[in-house]
Amino acid sequence: MSQDDTIPPTSPDSRPETSEEAQLALEAVAEARRRLAEAPASVVVANHAMGLFELAAIHLSSEPPRLEESQLAIDALGLLVDGLGDRLGEHHDTLVAALTNIRMVFVQRKTPPSSE
Repeated sequence: MSQDDTIPPTSPDSRPETSEEAQLALEAVAEARRRLAEAPASVVVANHAMGLFELAAIHLSSEPPRLEESQLAIDALGLLVDGLGDRLGEHHDTLVAALTNIRMVFVQRKTPPSSE
């Protein structure tokens, strides 16, 4: 048997959950689902859209910027904002502004500085 075929030692963090722990985890998931069901979909979608904005910003702020990764997040954000439009309700204008801003930052980071 090779070293790769051995079973790793058990650590306290890898022990199976007890029945009580599993029940608590299930209850926490059920509570999260209840809260999510009570929230308007526009709020949840807007929250996820802002997550895409943040993801793009993280990739753009890297040195060097990860342009392909940021472009994917920006394109996904654009599809949500442009595709859903006014259905985003009160969040629409904020998301349009965020999308415009992150697109401008992308262009700035993509364009090499000119040497004058």
